[in-house]
Amino acid sequence: MGKNILIILSIFIVSTSCNKDESNPASCENDNSIDIISTRNFKMGFSTWSFGPDKADKEETYQFIASNSDIYSEQIDNKIPWNAWINGTVLPGEFTDDIEFSVSRKLSNHQLLLSVSLLNTGRDNLEEDYDGSIPEHSTLNDPIIENAYFKHLQYLITQFNPDYLVIAMEVNDLKLKSNTKWNEYKLLMVNIRSRLKAIYPNLQLSESITLHNWFNPEVDNPADYIAEIANYINQNLDFAAISFYPFFKGEHNKSEFQEAFDFLNSHINIPIAFVETTHLAENLSISSFDLNIESNVCEQKEYLETLLLNAYNYNYKFIIWWAYRDYDKLWATFSPEFQDIGKLWRDTGLLDENGKERPSYTVWKDIFNK
Repeated sequence: MGKNILIILSIFIVSTSCNKDESNPASCENDNSIDIISTRNFKMGFSTWSFGPDKADKEETYQFIASNSDIYSEQIDNKIPWNAWINGTVLPGEFTDDIEFSVSRKLSNHQLLLSVSLLNTGRDNLEEDYDGSIPEHSTLNDPIIENAYFKHLQYLITQFNPDYLVIAMEVNDLKLKSNTKWNEYKLLMVNIRSRLKAIYPNLQLSESITLHNWFNPEVDNPADYIAEIANYINQNLDFAAISFYPFFKGEHNKSEFQEAFDFLNSHINIPIAFVETTHLAENLSISSFDLNIESNVCEQKEYLETLLLNAYNYNYKFIIWWAYRDYDKLWATFSPEFQDIGKLWRDTGLLDENGKERPSYTVWKDIFNK
């Protein structure tokens, strides 16, 4: 369970390098401004993305989350059993086995964010079925799609009983690909949200937005795009669900991080939650992408501090750090064609691949315990 790593890089990699004096500094400067957080007013958590492929690695991930968070995230973003939902046939075992594993390890005394992906990895069409197919449909808001996806969400709600539900992930990227499909998507979601609210009136619903593709967007009419996304969030959602990877935007220091937060805070008038975010703790180099991004543990710490300060100052509901630990062990099991893409998030943990604590983990624990 967790993040589908097959992301189309051209959507959001806008800066591939940054000059840094040190890639592995011995120590980091302290940001005293974070001391203003005397009593934490937001929840903190992680996704259940595992650092390794084995059952023991997954169990260790849940154990870490249990001790270091008060909210956590499960993501259902691999495939959708469209055929089973449309034809009333048996759900694929691969699907139900994954759900049963996660449900059986549900953490008590923790809130749960459940995020579900409607869109494929390119964010330009529907997610595929387990056999690689996509159901026949005339538009994204075709009743066939609406009814099947509603069944999908209702099943997941029944299984997980979440506190927060993201009913579609990183949806503003669809508008970057097709205005026609974006308009169809909006019609689909009106019906989906209405049907869910009729049954689950107290469940907080949202659809996640990539801040790195909303802030200073690479589009012909940025003002129109920014306003469209802002209006969509503020007028339709219970909370603003933000996905943010600042290194995708070429951001590397506190002032650059804060510029993105200032943009977000000024455009949103409903509660904000970071449903997935993280930052590099090591240099990232992928020759096949001609990609070189320099970072280090201090830069990661500076991003986390900036995130926490904004969460405190603007009363965010919660923040979800993507992976608590570098997943070199899991990455080693990826097939060759996926290793370069999988490397993008590999070195973003608060712990490194050996479980050694980074400076960001100290910051996390200090604020979490307040």
